[in-house]
Amino acid sequence: MYTIKEVAEKFGIPASTIRYYDKEGILPFIHRSEGGYRLFSKKDVEFMEMIECLKKTKMPIKDIKNFTMWVKQGDDSLQERYDMFLERKKAVEKQIEELQKTLEVIEYKCRYYEIAIKAGTEAVHYDYECEGCPYYECEDCPYDEQENEKA
Repeated sequence: MYTIKEVAEKFGIPASTIRYYDKEGILPFIHRSEGGYRLFSKKDVEFMEMIECLKKTKMPIKDIKNFTMWVKQGDDSLQERYDMFLERKKAVEKQIEELQKTLEVIEYKCRYYEIAIKAGTEAVHYDYECEGCPYYECEDCPYDEQENEKA
């Protein structure tokens, strides 16, 4: 059995967050010691890992609560849980797509500043409309040293 402190440390979250989950009914399986302290089995910790995974997908607490309810229902809710995970998969794929776009902008800015540092001035970019930017169509960017491959 694990204490709330051990579980909090394992997931890098405050113990107060775990107490909140318990209060909201998201952790219905945890046990209490004779003194009233929350005790977590290995299975509870695995369930907590699933909750943290769902949180990372930006799933609202009320929906995580529904998931917990479905788990308690057993096999009668297999379809609901499957559908929920399909929806979460789509949400994560969209997050990845958005992060990929963000990464492209950051990579462009790294290349932008790398060129400016080599030239000793940011003004090196002001003479060309494309600036080597992946958002413009420019086949002959003078600052792209990788055979005009876009950043």
